[in-house]
Amino acid sequence: MLIAQSPFQGIIEVSKPLLQKGKVIKMANKANDLAHTKWMCKYHIAFTPKYRRKIIYNQYKESIRDILKQLCAYKGVEIIEGHLMPDHIHMLVSIPPKYSVSQFMGYLKGKSALMIYDKHANLKYKFGNRLFWSEGYYVSTVGLNEATIKKYIQDQEKYDIMQDKLSVKEYEDPFKG
Repeated sequence: MLIAQSPFQGIIEVSKPLLQKGKVIKMANKANDLAHTKWMCKYHIAFTPKYRRKIIYNQYKESIRDILKQLCAYKGVEIIEGHLMPDHIHMLVSIPPKYSVSQFMGYLKGKSALMIYDKHANLKYKFGNRLFWSEGYYVSTVGLNEATIKKYIQDQEKYDIMQDKLSVKEYEDPFKG
């Protein structure tokens, strides 16, 4: 057991499991560390292509997945769970505390757009130069309910397919006569 003297609140216990009603509760599966820091920063992030176009298909899907994995590896961000839907992306990531979430997302969306256009030059004509992703993103912190978030991301596609099957209305172009 590691005990450290804190100038703020006396004695604190450092990086040990908590005891609650005779059960040992770990603060997560893994605590990472930097030079002088132990950390566990996990975030559920969702973001979309510009105008929520359904572009993440077939050859683009694998390419986008590989690009996002590569960019996360460059920054030391671990992708715990991820799912590419046709019109949005869900990721459960562990971001080191030396990066803010907004800093990381700016990097991820900016660099990935450039890399996607380098790999698939024909998309520049559909999206305009450097405008692949829409502005903004959704982020929430993940505490000890990581398993719930993982399950939600895994089941998201099943839910969307089920909703599509329930909808039997045929969509027609109102401008065609």
